[in-house]
Amino acid sequence: MKIQTPADLRVLPEESLPQLCHELRAYLIDIVSGIGGHLASSLGVVELSVALHYVLQTPEDLLVWDVGHQAYIHKILTGRREALRTIRQYGGISGFLKRSESEYDVYGAGHASTALSAAYGLAVARDLKGLTHRVAAVFGDGALTGGLCYEALNNAGASHKPFLAILNDNHMSISPNVGAIHGYLKNFVQTPLYQRFQRRVRDGLERIPRYGKPMTFLARRIEEGAKGILTPGALFEALGFDYYGPVDGHDVLELVQTLKNLKDLDHPVLLHVMTVKGKGYAPAEESPEGYHGVKPFCPEEGIQPSVPGKPTFQDAFGLTLAQLAASDRRVVGITAAMPTGTGIVPFAEAFPDRFFDVGIAEEHAVVFAAGLASQGLKPVCAIYSTFLQRAYDPIVHDAALQHLPVILC
Repeated sequence: MKIQTPADLRVLPEESLPQLCHELRAYLIDIVSGIGGHLASSLGVVELSVALHYVLQTPEDLLVWDVGHQAYIHKILTGRREALRTIRQYGGISGFLKRSESEYDVYGAGHASTALSAAYGLAVARDLKGLTHRVAAVFGDGALTGGLCYEALNNAGASHKPFLAILNDNHMSISPNVGAIHGYLKNFVQTPLYQRFQRRVRDGLERIPRYGKPMTFLARRIEEGAKGILTPGALFEALGFDYYGPVDGHDVLELVQTLKNLKDLDHPVLLHVMTVKGKGYAPAEESPEGYHGVKPFCPEEGIQPSVPGKPTFQDAFGLTLAQLAASDRRVVGITAAMPTGTGIVPFAEAFPDRFFDVGIAEEHAVVFAAGLASQGLKPVCAIYSTFLQRAYDPIVHDAALQHLPVILC
């Protein structure tokens, strides 16, 4: 692997891309197992990262990644291959995207659900300045548990501006996703109706003599329009996006061809990509939450069970909350997509009817808790302080000003 920049990548023949993806995955596992960092998320987007930089003319074309913890492959491909050895260390490169670190990091963030809003801003700025470059945003199905995504989809879809949104669907945020939207995205690809429909379309295409290949894109377009009736395409089409997919996020050649077909369309487009968090490393595929953020470990042995010792703060919190709830039915536990990290799992297991994971929706969590408190319940919100930034306004407006006893931990 000699890639230093996307320009190096784009001179490679397409048939060499699967081997490159294999080498990138091996390099990522080698580095992160030695120093720690975010692993499973980046393993899941190796092929997508390669395809995007292969097709788009980055850095002239602008690519926004949601959160950024899944952008380690992006960093390797954009001049930071050796610097990856310093990631998240003193004097080293950032574990997320950072505008001051690279011209390829066009927007930085530590929260989920921001990519679409930011990328729409980039697209509007492009048009106001009379420029013609492409703008693309990668966001996850976990991001769709937060309301900001829908505000951006609603706004960008109605604008009719050239804009490529890529939904990286792996059924995970940090923990498994929750809520109605997750079920909507997940269930349709497993239905016999959808599977039969897909097979029949492909069979029909293969039977067209001579004109099969020239008609492929047109036929795929017709297929996607029809699929919108049966799949989440209907949701995104209603918001103003042309919906394509789902496509296999680990078939780099299919991704390249699909992106070539879509990159120059003159309106908002949403490409639905199915991936596996932790892809290519069996322990991470089996335990994507356990390999989301890791400390150094031996790749051959995987992460070993920790030796029981002094309980952590979150251990004490989770056990104590469960004890309090056992003696008071008014105690309710709430988290925002972080049950394991916050330590609330013992409570969730003991009292599933009083446990609520609201997804990556911190504002909703606090207002929801305020509603519970207004009716005499005792809601406990377990949210990382760095994520609770998003709920400053509800803490003041909905809890404090109304003197509602919401407990924030």
